[in-house]
Amino acid sequence: ALAMVAVNGFFLRSDPFQSGTRPWGENHDNNKLNSEEGRSGKNLALATLFKNNRFYLIGLSYFAIAYSLYGITTFMVDYAKYQLNLPLETASLLATIHGTCQIVGVLTVMPLSDHLGRKTTIIISNAIITLSLVGIFIIGDSWQLLFVLIGCLAVFYGATFPIYGACAGDYFPRDVMGTVMGAWTPFYGIGAILTHWVTGMLRDSTGVYNHAFVVNVVMGCLAVALMSLVRKNWFYFNSIRYWTHDEHRYSQMRTMAFFKPERAPLEHKQFVTLNLRYQIKEIP
Repeated sequence: ALAMVAVNGFFLRSDPFQSGTRPWGENHDNNKLNSEEGRSGKNLALATLFKNNRFYLIGLSYFAIAYSLYGITTFMVDYAKYQLNLPLETASLLATIHGTCQIVGVLTVMPLSDHLGRKTTIIISNAIITLSLVGIFIIGDSWQLLFVLIGCLAVFYGATFPIYGACAGDYFPRDVMGTVMGAWTPFYGIGAILTHWVTGMLRDSTGVYNHAFVVNVVMGCLAVALMSLVRKNWFYFNSIRYWTHDEHRYSQMRTMAFFKPERAPLEHKQFVTLNLRYQIKEIP
């Protein structure tokens, strides 16, 4: 770990253009767009940023799915041993399956999100997690199905946290990506803390996990619903560049287009779409 401090400090840069390089996979035109894009959000006020409804929809979805995930993963071995009456050595295999399947998820779901889009992938991921939780609740004493469902859930568990972080780059300017990701962390943390307290309390008061698992399912459904409400801007900071001869005016228009698109002065501007999956409606 200490050796990686030196490696990261030597090789990593906040902005690839500082070292005269381009991000992987980008051509010369993209390079120019992103280098200019990095300057566009410097004047954004954080108070204005946090008034954006997408920030809270994604953050609350993050809270709900974190609640659901930790509500099962923390207690799954105890559930298998004391409620399903499995031997401890069998119940503890759930942790091994969970950890292994997380690796599979990180290596597959994140690249998939580059093709499907972050929002679509998160909705699919949260839906499968919720269905897995429903299955765990209704399977009864079938430990074989429990192992399968925990593995399925873990595939998307591993990708949940990085994929929510990647949303910061899709819905907010590059300059404030770190701020947005950091501001979403309390949503995740509160969900993770709250689920341990509520699940433990329900388990101790009822003697079973059934009630706690129902709450997990409800929170999973809420995570899907909230993410479904996040609307795509016709204006994307990382994908669209409209050209002007006045760079200061360009920066002002970018800010207005993000926060108040209905007031953005877009007449007679040329759009350049770098990613065809974003559907852009040009205002005449």
